[in-house]
Amino acid sequence: MIKLGVPSKGRLMADTFKWFADRGIQLSKAGNDREYVGRVDGIDGVEMVLLSAGEIPRELSAGRIHLGVTGSDLIHEKLALWEEKVARLAPMGFGHADLIIAVPAFWTDCTTLHDLDAVAAMFRARHGFRLRIATKYHRMVRHFLAEHGVADYQLVDSQGATEGTVKNETAEAIADITSTGETLRANHLRILEDGLIHQSQACLWVSQTAAFSAADVAALNEVKARLT
Repeated sequence: MIKLGVPSKGRLMADTFKWFADRGIQLSKAGNDREYVGRVDGIDGVEMVLLSAGEIPRELSAGRIHLGVTGSDLIHEKLALWEEKVARLAPMGFGHADLIIAVPAFWTDCTTLHDLDAVAAMFRARHGFRLRIATKYHRMVRHFLAEHGVADYQLVDSQGATEGTVKNETAEAIADITSTGETLRANHLRILEDGLIHQSQACLWVSQTAAFSAADVAALNEVKARLT
């Protein structure tokens, strides 16, 4: 039996249910809102597992689920060498968000990554410690900044309200997900002109490490046929 991991709550779950329903596969949450039990109708050989979107990359990588719905940002961030562990079956067209680097709006002379590198060097020389960038996307941000030659910074972990860290003086810049930019503007932050790290959306992923029986392969092929 193929296990399909689906986000367990909120807009992502509702959009996932609709996306599959449009392809003739009915997903539903059994019981009350506190239960994480689901059912699948319209296709044989598939069962649903309700998980947080952040857990799904781990479960796919470990081979404990065969298919999963989660954002591409979470796959890239949580899985080292992710291409060896999962493959994208389909973009789903919802859950769009950009992972970006933003700086205080009053840094009028800092508009690019090259400027940020210069500011970071000056900041360290003046204050004796590295410029702090608040984020929960450590892997992706570190790789992106290394590719663009930005040094003299440190990442500080932020698992929520990242946009407020600059105002609270726990960071000088941020790297975070945004969809409309309104929260950034409300906190007087500005995205660098070349500060787009990743454009994310919800995708259907298949595990490269899970065991597939002959029946599972048949069920997977039926799922793939519904995607075209």
